[in-house]
Amino acid sequence: MFNKRTKIKQLLQAEQAGQEVTVMGWVRTFRNNQFVALNDGSTNNNLQVVLELGLFDDATLKRITTGASIKVEGIVVASMGKGQSIEVKAKGLEILGDSDAERYPLQPKKHSLEFLREKAHLRFRTNTFGSVFRIRHSLAFAIHKFFNEKGFVYLHTPIITASDAEGAGEMFRVTTLPIDGTAAKNEDGSINFKEDFFGKSTNLTVSGQLEGELGAMAFSEIYTFGPTFRAENSNTTRHLAEFWMIEPEMAFHDIEDNMNLAEEFIKYLIQYAMDHNREDIEFLAQRLAEEEKQLPLDKRSELGLVEKLEFVLKNAFERITYTDAINILLESSHYKKKKFTYDVQWGIDLQSEHERYLVEKHFKKPVIVTGYPAAIKAFYMRMNDDGKTVAAMDILAPGIGEIVGGSQREERLERLEQRMKDMHIPAEDMSWYLDTRRFGTVPHAGFGLGFERMVQFVTGMTNIRDVIAFARTPKNCEF
Repeated sequence: MFNKRTKIKQLLQAEQAGQEVTVMGWVRTFRNNQFVALNDGSTNNNLQVVLELGLFDDATLKRITTGASIKVEGIVVASMGKGQSIEVKAKGLEILGDSDAERYPLQPKKHSLEFLREKAHLRFRTNTFGSVFRIRHSLAFAIHKFFNEKGFVYLHTPIITASDAEGAGEMFRVTTLPIDGTAAKNEDGSINFKEDFFGKSTNLTVSGQLEGELGAMAFSEIYTFGPTFRAENSNTTRHLAEFWMIEPEMAFHDIEDNMNLAEEFIKYLIQYAMDHNREDIEFLAQRLAEEEKQLPLDKRSELGLVEKLEFVLKNAFERITYTDAINILLESSHYKKKKFTYDVQWGIDLQSEHERYLVEKHFKKPVIVTGYPAAIKAFYMRMNDDGKTVAAMDILAPGIGEIVGGSQREERLERLEQRMKDMHIPAEDMSWYLDTRRFGTVPHAGFGLGFERMVQFVTGMTNIRDVIAFARTPKNCEF
């Protein structure tokens, strides 16, 4: 069998000298025609392979270049060199794939993140992105583990929909109609979508929430975890056009139950990564510390990455109302010294700078803000008794601002219909959604967690494009 091999991580952890092994991987460095640093992606730590001088012909040795893939059969021995406790003394060597040393982009030196974004098809081979994507995998696994242990049903909601869950209108259209202007038109000149594949206007989903609510009305608790799409022309370090969302929906839950679950969920994910990816987190912590040395003192984080994650695990999230948040901002020296770019007044949608001030400067820990003005929130959020605010909640995290958005949903049919009317949402198009309020409505709630922002938080990466394999952003759809 060809693939009878031992992974490098397993080998380094076992530290068992004397065993015969087969290892395969990609060459990181080759020095003195004798020492190969080999990596197979299971860990950032390289395995040193020692080639006995004279055992392999010169033609083979010349093919051992950075980026080449090799298969080595040998014996594990105690290492005499620094940096590793064991190494493999090669008895057999096979070149599986050559790599042109002149053309291979990832030479053994430090590369900028900007450069690596242009080489996204190869950047997984670097230590930084090896750590990021192993952590991303662990977090994805932990999401399913958390909800499975709680008895939630994993619901696959559609990627192609005919509804705009957010009411924002920033959607990618899905169509088979010709784009050269020859598509059939209605009398008023608009596109006749009856001739389209689905017979109506359709788009890529911005959220699985509305369909998720349908599932919660039968299974009590469901969650979705899949890609979502926003055609928002936002070229920032926080936004993607294609990203992954986790959206649980729970019947018989109110806003407090919702907050409790979201806080427990975030802490569970962080703890899982700390337990299973400690080595990768510590590597990224060191990388972040080196990066922050280049920043002015007032721009540096007060806590290192590991300390930040441990702090979140040990402390209850602060819970305040939107009105409290506005008052804190208005009373802040930051506001009085006009350091905010955006104005602060009751009724605004909090900007990232406001959220980060609350979290990083005022409370110095994650914050859950509730009771937002109805005017800036979606139609499905439950109206509070004051008639001005809704039972919404956002969780704000250090470094990135909003990481979770959710609410208790409006379960009262008349209130929901009125809200839709006020926001000019056609009730006839949403009859299927309103049926959940007509037939056995219950108090229910849910939230959405942007997966990439969660990965950012755990890895300390400052640009969201560095925590997804192939970023989709305005004017960028490579690979």
